[in-house]
Amino acid sequence: MALFRVMVKRSAQVGGIRLEKGMSVDIPTTGYNPLSTNGGHDVIMAFMRIYGIDLKRAGACHLGYLDVVRIG
Repeated sequence: MALFRVMVKRSAQVGGIRLEKGMSVDIPTTGYNPLSTNGGHDVIMAFMRIYGIDLKRAGACHLGYLDVVRIG
């Protein structure tokens, strides 16, 4: 199992939702990239749980807004 850190690249107002540079979540996954695994569901749920923001509704659950780094 791998551990990935998903972090917002830059501050932006997207779909009425404010994203701040540096917001991050850690995602354990058996896949290669949590954004491409299961449609990014784990990333979407983690941001919802920690920050209360819906990346899917904002249309920001992709590499244009997020950096993915393997940390473990």
